[in-house]
Amino acid sequence: MLFLAASAAWGADRDSLERGKYLYDAAGCAGCHGGEKDGGAPSGGLGLDTPFGRFYAPNITPDKAHGIGGWSETEFHDAVRRGVGPGGEYLFPVFPFTAFTGMTDRDIGDLYGYLMSLDPASKPDKPHQPKPPFGWRPLLFFWRALFFRSGPIELEPTKDADWNRGNYLVHAVVHCEECHTPRNPLGALEHGRAFSGNVAGPDGQNAPNITPDMETGIGGWSLADIETLLKTGMTPESDMVGSGMKSVVRGTSKLSDADRHAIAVYLKSVRPIHVELPLPKLPSG
Repeated sequence: MLFLAASAAWGADRDSLERGKYLYDAAGCAGCHGGEKDGGAPSGGLGLDTPFGRFYAPNITPDKAHGIGGWSETEFHDAVRRGVGPGGEYLFPVFPFTAFTGMTDRDIGDLYGYLMSLDPASKPDKPHQPKPPFGWRPLLFFWRALFFRSGPIELEPTKDADWNRGNYLVHAVVHCEECHTPRNPLGALEHGRAFSGNVAGPDGQNAPNITPDMETGIGGWSLADIETLLKTGMTPESDMVGSGMKSVVRGTSKLSDADRHAIAVYLKSVRPIHVELPLPKLPSG
């Protein structure tokens, strides 16, 4: 009986780690936190230029001195769900907790378990370089009151399973809006123009309109076209995505066919938004 119980526990742990790895890839964690191209540890260091300063992705390996090895699962959950660090400090929303908050408790726990299974990397974080006064974290109290609502995402009972799964992946895990939705002067997403593109995306990259508008979006794309792009990075015009979208595809290429289909179903269901020219080209990411 003890052997059977131990085997069941080991199997459960293995399944949890596999789910955590799947979420890690889907969310593109390596794209920001490092280790994407060489299979290395997510030891941080990528800098993102924003209108509010330059921010660096931290070390999220289980190193106790420089990573998150000293974080409890509850502290990790608070960071992902609430955007609050272990010391109670507000996290800068350049970390997309505003999207990750929609993840389920189980998925957050599985992601934590996977990160804690990695080899620790003793690499200190680079200090952020915010522009005054944006480095004063208490100001985030007001930003959060205006623009942040804690998750998780709830199922829409009137929608089918593919739509609900796609909604969850698009908003909470793959966080497509973070690049493809315009932002207001305070850096918050303009949800009324969701997915209509952002010519001032991360690092100044142009993120195109991915609403199903026939002229300026992806209204002419089939579900299979979207699934192919998410798997291979190739557009219906046989161009390859570039810029930041290459990093996204490295993650979405590891999704199941069913999950890529669900994302396509959801994106085809959103409100078409026509945007004025000039537009960024779709391959620009």
